[in-house]
Parts: sequence; C-alpha cells; structure tokens
Amino acid sequence: MTAKGLESTRNSTGTVISRQVAYQNKIFFRTPIAAFFTLVFPVLLLVIFAALFGSEEIEELGVTVAQYYAPALAVFAAASATYTNIGVNTAYQRDLGILKRVRGTPLPPWIFFLGKVISATLIAAIAVTVMLALGVVAYGITIYPRTLPAAIVTFFVGTASFAGLGLLVAAVAPSGGAATAIANATLLPLAFFSGLFIPFSSDTPAWIRTVGDIFPLKHFNEAFQKAFLPGTTGAQFDWAALAIMAAWGIAALLLAVRLFKWEKGQPSDRRAREAATST
Repeated sequence: MTAKGLESTRNSTGTVISRQVAYQNKIFFRTPIAAFFTLVFPVLLLVIFAALFGSEEIEELGVTVAQYYAPALAVFAAASATYTNIGVNTAYQRDLGILKRVRGTPLPPWIFFLGKVISATLIAAIAVTVMLALGVVAYGITIYPRTLPAAIVTFFVGTASFAGLGLLVAAVAPSGGAATAIANATLLPLAFFSGLFIPFSSDTPAWIRTVGDIFPLKHFNEAFQKAFLPGTTGAQFDWAALAIMAAWGIAALLLAVRLFKWEKGQPSDRRAREAATST
C-alpha cells in the first residue's frame, strides 16, 4: 500500500470512529433519564449534602464535608457514565435488534464498541468537570497543578475500568431490564461501601472497609481524592489503586469478549463454539 493509501485508510478509520462517538453522544442526550442521573443527579446530591453537612470538618482528612463530596461525587458520576450507561444501553440495543444489524454491516465491531467507550469517557469528563467547577466556586476546592496529572490519569484508568465492567454487564444480562437492575444493584451499594456517600471514619466497621477494598470503586475514589487534599506533598499518584482498577477492567473486558451476545436469546460465543465442536 502506498503512503497516500495508508494515510487515506487512517483518515477513514478516524472518521468512522468520530461518527460512532457522535452517534453514541446523540443517543445519550436523547435519553433524558440517563442524562439526568449521570449529569444532574450527582450535582443535586452535592448541593443537598453540602447544605446539610457542608460546614462540618472531616478531621482525618482535614477538609470540610462539602470539599470531600465534590471529588467523591465526581467519581460516582464518572462510574455512572461508563459502567451504567454502557451496560444498560448496550443491552437494550441487543433487545431492539440494533446489535444484530450492526454485526451485519461492514463496520468492525471494535470501532462500534470503541465509539461507545470514547463517548462514555467524554460524558464522564463533562460530569467531572461540572462537579469540580461547582466545588471550586461554591465549596473551596483547590486544584493543585502538581497533582493534576495524577487526577487525570486516575480519571482515565477509572473510567476505562468501569467501561470494561459495563460491557461485562451487557454481556451477562439477558435483557435491558436485567442490565438496569444489575447496574443499579451493584453501583449504588458499592458507593456506600466505597465511602462515596458517607465518608469513612475511625468508627466505620472494618468489614465495610474490607468489602470496599475488594472492588475498584473505593480505589477510584481514594486515588482521585488524594489529588485534592490540602497539605499533601508530591504528585499523589496511587499506583496500587491504579493497578487494582486496571486489573478489574482488563479481567472484565476479557470476560465480556468471551461471553458477549449480539442477539437476544443467542448463546454466548463460548457456548456456541462448544456446541459446534460437540456436533
């Protein structure tokens, strides 16, 4: 292939990906309930929590409750934008036969799903930016240039991890309704176990901390929080937390690829291969 032809192919691939991202963005913003719970609901929680407990100080962290909740709810919004939206939206697309039609087109599946992940990441970035901007303006959050790279890296690793988990939800859920139940029944309880809704203190039972340590949401929250704590030194990269989130994301993605179904009622690719081998 000539250099000109190679460049044309690259441009064509980039154009297709950008169109997929725009398509997924359009779906999201045309679904009011998804947009509300991803972009508006965390902001409402921040305003309510700040009004109730905002002036109280968390002695262990040296910040007010309002200053704690801005990054914490930013993490919740990012997880919701990726985990919940990808899992639920993909499962409903399978119910409606959209995935079946996509598979019958020349569009490579990896581009279709990459468009989903990029779109969800962009929406998560909007949600996090809105939350932190409100925190800076209303609640005294400080953005430190030296810790900003750690916050950005944590954001991308965290959203990638939860995007992989969202694809796994879509892979194992038999329907869009089941995906909605699975996503809500896992994300909301884990938000409590991870300290997003109620900050941990010395009185927090050890078993709650232990449960939170198993899953990636607590590590996402704590690693992201470190970038906004006053009085800290260094870049504040939490490499252990990043490794745990990455491990969860990779494992989820591998399982999603193995178990994913393009049609409602279709056996997973693994079961289909086993059935074909046995016959």
